Amino acid sequence: MSFGIDVNILLYASDDSSPLHQKAANFLEQCAADREVFCLAWVTIMSYLRMATHPAIFERPLSHDEAACNVEALLDLPHCRVIGEEEDFWDAYQLVTTEVPTRGNLVPDAHLASILTGHGIKTLYTHDRDFRKFSFLDVRDPLV
Repeated sequence: MSFGIDVNILLYASDDSSPLHQKAANFLEQCAADREVFCLAWVTIMSYLRMATHPAIFERPLSHDEAACNVEALLDLPHCRVIGEEEDFWDAYQLVTTEVPTRGNLVPDAHLASILTGHGIKTLYTHDRDFRKFSFLDVRDPLV
């Protein structure tokens, strides 16, 4: 059984000034060691690169090379899968947004939820409570 990881877990693991840093870093280290298949969506990876290098988001933003190295470390794991939109993505997105009224900041969450459901992934590790609105997802917070 595989699971997805949301961008906020990656960000907390990279931000050593965050009080959630150690928990997020420990979670990712455990994912690396466990060998259970986990999935990262391309949208998650690109969001990580955008936010981890942004001076308005990180007190000490990473360089693009540092952030890219963090991504590569995960992608190099044999049990990491990268997922993205498939041909039926729009249908999945329409279904997801019919069940959960979506606008504003919920749009990227519905985007990721649609990708996950399109790949048959039901579990998402995230610190974002908004994902609980999607009843088909088993949302788990590894930072509590």
